[in-house]
Amino acid sequence: METHIKVVAILNVILGSMGALAAVIVLLIFGGLAGVVGLSHDSDAATAVPILGGIGGVVFLVLLVLSLPVLIGGIGLLCRTPWSRVYMIVLGAVELINVPFGTALGIYSIWVLTKPETIALFARRPYQAAL
Repeated sequence: METHIKVVAILNVILGSMGALAAVIVLLIFGGLAGVVGLSHDSDAATAVPILGGIGGVVFLVLLVLSLPVLIGGIGLLCRTPWSRVYMIVLGAVELINVPFGTALGIYSIWVLTKPETIALFARRPYQAAL
């Protein structure tokens, strides 16, 4: 189970990092577009610049708010902090909405983190199989 926990943690760190990177890219693209539009000396450009910047800022914040919890949870799993197992079960349920990769990762996360062996690992006690 230790390997499965590590795989879940690494996949969540990768997914969270990719979301944060996408947020930064969106911010740079919309900021660049706002800058290019602002360079044209048109009266409509003065109206478009804050709209482009605002859209980029909102999309950036939404992507960041959705990505950071996954990244934090994945790092918590890697460090085997006690809170991270329950936290990632909840995030795994939320990830089910993110088709197709989030769904697969959510199912895998829930399967791994609800196993009795995993519960014993996070409780820091040895697992005893039922006879």
